[in-house]
Amino acid sequence: QRQLVESGGGLVQAGGSLTLSCAASGIIVSANSMGWYRQAPGKQRELVATVTSGSTTNYADSVKGRFTISRDDAKNILYLQMNSLKPEDTAVYYCKGGSGLFSVWGQGTQVTVSS
Repeated sequence: QRQLVESGGGLVQAGGSLTLSCAASGIIVSANSMGWYRQAPGKQRELVATVTSGSTTNYADSVKGRFTISRDDAKNILYLQMNSLKPEDTAVYYCKGGSGLFSVWGQGTQVTVSS
């Protein structure tokens, strides 16, 4: 059974940092396109960052230069390092593995940035 479990969310002041983790089981992180998405209250879920199996990364313009997506292939974990956090980064952050009909989502982790 494929499963993604996010952790690392929490409450942080503006300008602070957090690192999110996504532990994968039943899906090989290094062999799939993996990504982080977020959904703020009243808004649609949006892409934050992705990494392909070939290690090509892509970021939303709003997080470029502040967030870094990475993975630990040995531990089968996906990370999102978030620096210089802003109140507008407040959202539930979701990990996604695979694509299309074969994609799987985690349950999400709340990130709240106070001003």
